[in-house]
Amino acid sequence: MLGFSDLILREETKKSCIKNSILKATRINISEKDIKIKNKTIYLNIKPIYKNEVFLKLEEIRDNIQKELGREAPKEIR
Repeated sequence: MLGFSDLILREETKKSCIKNSILKATRINISEKDIKIKNKTIYLNIKPIYKNEVFLKLEEIRDNIQKELGREAPKEIR
């Protein structure tokens, strides 16, 4: 059974992976506090111009996240 600290660590690991995948694909550095994960969906609280860049590289970002997190990977980005 996972403790609360383990869940927080996994959440931080996911956010770090998402941040790095976006940075690698778009060269946009997003703060981890601007990334929320809920029900296997990633919510980005960033400017629309940056969000457009993310959506242009969506497949590449998803592939990177999938490689890093496997079945734990969120499926959708909004």
